[in-house]
Amino acid sequence: MTRLVPRGGWWAALAAFVGLLATAVAVRLRPGPAADPPPGPAATIAGVRRLDDTIIRRTTFSGDNWHTTWGADGHQYVLVCDDRIDYNTRLWRLVGDPPDFTFEPVTTHPGPPDPDIVARKTGRPRSGQARYYGFGILAVGDTISHFLSTPDRWSGSPKFVGAKFISSPDGGRTWRNQDGTTPVVFEDWGKRDQTNMTFWNEPDKAFSLLSILQMGKGYAQNRDGYAYVYTPNGSTEGRMNQLVLFRAPKGRLGDRAAYEYFAGLGPDGGATWSAAMADHKPVHTFPAGWVNTGWHPYAWHPSVVYDAPLGVYLMANWGMGTDPKTGKWFAKPSYLGLYAADHPWGPWRQVHEDTAWFPPGGTAKGQCYQPQILPGWIAPDGKSFWLAWTQFPEGYYFQCQKVEVVVK
Repeated sequence: MTRLVPRGGWWAALAAFVGLLATAVAVRLRPGPAADPPPGPAATIAGVRRLDDTIIRRTTFSGDNWHTTWGADGHQYVLVCDDRIDYNTRLWRLVGDPPDFTFEPVTTHPGPPDPDIVARKTGRPRSGQARYYGFGILAVGDTISHFLSTPDRWSGSPKFVGAKFISSPDGGRTWRNQDGTTPVVFEDWGKRDQTNMTFWNEPDKAFSLLSILQMGKGYAQNRDGYAYVYTPNGSTEGRMNQLVLFRAPKGRLGDRAAYEYFAGLGPDGGATWSAAMADHKPVHTFPAGWVNTGWHPYAWHPSVVYDAPLGVYLMANWGMGTDPKTGKWFAKPSYLGLYAADHPWGPWRQVHEDTAWFPPGGTAKGQCYQPQILPGWIAPDGKSFWLAWTQFPEGYYFQCQKVEVVVK
C-alpha cells in the first residue's frame, strides 16, 4: 500500500529548509574579495625634514637644472645648463661630499656651445642655431647617456618640442649620436626631425622634458634590467602636471623601438606596458595652477632616485610660481613636493608639500626651481639625502641642503 504525502505540511517545510541550507553553504564557499596587499616600504615614510642650517651656496658655480647620475667610477656627473661661460649645456664631474666638494669640467663633453658665444666667435648667426638643454642622464657601468631637450623657437612663446640622445661608452671620453656615429652633431633649428631626435613634435608636446630614475653607482642597484624615464605629459595646464613614464632595456636607452610606455595598472595592481605611445597613461597627477603660460612653459620636471637602504623610490618635483593673470613665470615662490613609492610607477604618495618654497638665506630677487636629489649623496642608512636647486633670475648658482627622511 502506497502512502501519498500530502502537499504542504512537513514535506514543504523540509524542502524549504534544505534550500536555505544549500544557499548558506554556497554563500560560505563563495570566495570573498581579495585582501589588500600588505603595505610596502613606502608606507613607513612619515615625512621629511629640510635642514636649513646645512644649506650650501656655491655662488661662483653658475647655471641650473643639475640633473645628476652616479658613475661607476664613484663620481657623480652633473649636467649644467646656461653656465654663462661657453656652453648651453655642459657635463661636470662632482667630486667629494658636502661640505668639501668640487666641480670639474668633463672637457671631452661635446656641449652644445652657447649660440651667443658661437655667433661672437665665428659670425654664424644666432638665429640659425637651435638650443639644447641637458636633462635626463644615466650611468650604466662605464656608459654615460643623456637626453637634451630642445624648444621650437627662441622668440615669441617657445615650447620644448623634442629630445635628442647622446652617449659615451667609455665614461665620458668619447661621445656618439643616437645612431652610434661620431662626432656629435647639434642640428640647427630647421634640420631637426624624427631621424636625429629621439622624440620630436609628439602629441601635446609630450616626452620633451625627460628625467631618468637613478639606482645606485653605475645603476648597480637595478634588478629588472630596465631604465625608467619620466616626463610631463605636455606643455599646458592639465597636461604638464601629469607625470608619464616609459622604460627601455638599460642597454638600449637610445633605441626608441625598444621603448615601452606605462599604460596603467593591471588587475593584480602591477604595471602594464605598451609599445604604442598612444596607450600611455599618467602615473601621477600634481596640483593644478603651477604651470606658466606666458613664456616657455616649464614645470613638473621630476628627480627620481631609489633609496636602497629603505627599499623606497623617492621623487622631488616642483611647480612654477606663476601670475594667474599674465601667466608669467617665476612670479612668486614655487611649489615643492616630495613623494615615496614602492615601484618606479608608483603609486606615489606625497610625504612633503611646500606651496611657497623659499629656503632661508636665498636672494629675495630669485625663485627656486628644479629640485634634484643627488644619488651619490644618499646616507648609508637611507635616512637622509641632499637636495640641490637654483634660483632665477638671481641666485643662479648651485645650492643644496641636507634632507632627513622621517620613518615611522
